[in-house]
Amino acid sequence: AASDVYKRQKGHTMDVKNLPVLEGAAVRLRPIADADTDLIVKWRNTPSVVQNFIFRQTFTPEMHRSWLATKVATGQVVQYIIIDKADDKPVGSVYYRDIDNHNRSAEYGIFIGEESARGKGLGTETAKLFTDFGFAELQLHRISLRVLAENTAARRSYEKAGFVQEGIFRDMELLDGQYRDVVFMARLAEK
Repeated sequence: AASDVYKRQKGHTMDVKNLPVLEGAAVRLRPIADADTDLIVKWRNTPSVVQNFIFRQTFTPEMHRSWLATKVATGQVVQYIIIDKADDKPVGSVYYRDIDNHNRSAEYGIFIGEESARGKGLGTETAKLFTDFGFAELQLHRISLRVLAENTAARRSYEKAGFVQEGIFRDMELLDGQYRDVVFMARLAEK
């Protein structure tokens, strides 16, 4: 069974070679590949994406390939490309980082890189689909995220996907010469 591939045992990482494609009503999620590098670099350097990231350095193909080799290939990160099923085009990316096998936890991240795909509910559907996958297949217990407090659209989307606000860290990040509050949210596996 598919879930057998992802069983978390001490000292074992998941089989990153056999990750499934995930089908939703409006989105299809597929594992990231090296061929996605140019798209990821373009999206990550788009000002409307950068403004919602805490990490704001210019993103390069070398940085992305290093991420694929050191994080994705080792199972520390599970990253997917979001496809808008309406026109079968890639529109963004979703991932788990800092996967902790012992505590069965990970940090969630998402960005919709194509501005034309925003505000359509694709991010919310992706969050639901990917967190359900995280619980059922990756055997995660806790999925957390950090979001800039002023990013109210993302916060609403995360709430619709079942994330609960756990705290606000005031003036946590100094970005563009201004301190910003960061909201921590999480979703736990159903008991």
